[in-house]
Amino acid sequence: MAQTIVTIAGRTYRMNCDEGEEPHIQSLAQMVDAKISELRGAFGEIGDQRITVMAALTIADELVIARKKLAAEIEAAERARIEADECRRREADWATAAALALDETAEQIEAVTRAFAAE
Repeated sequence: MAQTIVTIAGRTYRMNCDEGEEPHIQSLAQMVDAKISELRGAFGEIGDQRITVMAALTIADELVIARKKLAAEIEAAERARIEADECRRREADWATAAALALDETAEQIEAVTRAFAAE
């Protein structure tokens, strides 16, 4: 198991992680640290535990919003796929109807041609 050291709100933590995950864990810690700094700038010193909880709730809220947006995009993509499938079905139906109409027209032309040839 690998380890990495991160700093959040001025405190250093040693974190266990899978091999190769160190940069990712450090990036996440930087995000948390940045959120804590942002909240400290807005609210001042309100206590480490409280600011950490506020940061966690803010990040969780951002995650929920992102998940809702993703779900809406997935739903929209599914509706677009269904609509595209329906358009392809209608296009195939139209092509079949056009081919039948052309066949019928060709038969009528052949019938008129035979009628003229017989006269």
